Amino acid sequence: MGRTREAGCVAAGVVIGAGACYCVYRLTWGRDESEKIWDGDDEEDEEEEESIDIVETGVKTGKGAKANAGMGTGARLQGEAKVKAEVGMELQSGSDIKAAAQVGAQSGGGLEAKAKALFNTLKEQASAKAGRGARLSTISGNRTLAPSLPCPGGRGGGCHPTRSSRVGSRASGKTKGRTRGKSTRTPATTWPVRRGKFNFPYKIDDILGAPDLQKVLNILERSNDPFIQEIALVTLGNNAAYSFNQNAIRELGGLPIIAKLIKTKDPIIREKAYNALNNLSVNAENQGKIKTYISQVCDDTMICRLDSAVQMAGLRLLTNMTVTNHYQHLLSYSFPDFFALLFLGNYFTKIQIMKLIINFTENPAMTRELVSCKVPSELISLFNKEWDREILLNILTLFENINDNIKNEGLASSKKEFSRSSLFFLFKESGVCVKKIKALANHNDLVVKVKVLKVLTKL
Repeated sequence: MGRTREAGCVAAGVVIGAGACYCVYRLTWGRDESEKIWDGDDEEDEEEEESIDIVETGVKTGKGAKANAGMGTGARLQGEAKVKAEVGMELQSGSDIKAAAQVGAQSGGGLEAKAKALFNTLKEQASAKAGRGARLSTISGNRTLAPSLPCPGGRGGGCHPTRSSRVGSRASGKTKGRTRGKSTRTPATTWPVRRGKFNFPYKIDDILGAPDLQKVLNILERSNDPFIQEIALVTLGNNAAYSFNQNAIRELGGLPIIAKLIKTKDPIIREKAYNALNNLSVNAENQGKIKTYISQVCDDTMICRLDSAVQMAGLRLLTNMTVTNHYQHLLSYSFPDFFALLFLGNYFTKIQIMKLIINFTENPAMTRELVSCKVPSELISLFNKEWDREILLNILTLFENINDNIKNEGLASSKKEFSRSSLFFLFKESGVCVKKIKALANHNDLVVKVKVLKVLTKL
């Protein structure tokens, strides 16, 4: 019975040793193997790096055990080598157990002593194997990025995680595998772009022929879109700067189409319409067509916002329409408004309104109506030397023309016809303008000084 009992103890020890070795295998090598299976969906560059680490591990531990010599051949060969190593270790442990049992038998110990000896032996083997596995994991598992290298992911923390962090938490690995397809980059901001419902067929600076001008006029007539209307008006205005297109637009019936838009409430459309008519009014035949709308243009110009672009465009059109004497009488009722605007407007408005009034002063037939209108007394401030050359030259020209017309028309003898608030009294009877003009004789600008001396010699 002694032999039978010893054989049973040896068999039990072998079974227990095999189980312990399997547990150690699952805790060390099997853990790495399952990790590789778990991370099988990682990128190809990580798999290559892992194989490199395995080769390095095989080189470092090749002298320690035969099982580690084949680790560079891949995961499957590594597993087979591990199994063979475990079998050899089991056989070796079996012999150790048998020897321990014999020692226990000789010492007279019972079954408890034998089991204790077997447990101590297995514990030492497990500790040695666990230490080796920890050393291997230190070599192959803790892979981090060099701090001096740039992060390959760019902005937003795109660096690859270290292997130790993946081994430490499988839950995080699962989450990463599930969310790998989702992009964490912030989408680019898109700004709204204004797109018209209709693509205009021409550029605004294209020089068009008669067929193309007809198309533009048709678009302008049929469209109610302010954006399209503005582009069409600018295109027609640019083409109207050429004399051959001035006739073409008139012959195509474009003047009424353009003039219809001066009634719109949109100030931008009115401005573009005034500019187009202004270029067309250079032609004498076109002026005969535009005169129909000149009174409306004048009224709108006087009541619109002061110093606005619409007002400046209207004044330029009126100035072109009054270059000749044919249509000046149509605007004689607006003389008081012109002088009021001359006082209230800014620098550019003053320049433009003085050019318009000078056109009237060059027509002797308009003198009586012009000098009889009421003007603000503050108008005298325009003769101050603080104004620049253009303002002074224009106001001196205006005074010179009116003074010449009064003499030529013989209006000096009929001074009782004019009120004290009239332009006649301000320029001729008060004597204030003459004093202001004489004070300009010492002006620093030579051109102004010459103009002043010319005016004074005519008094």
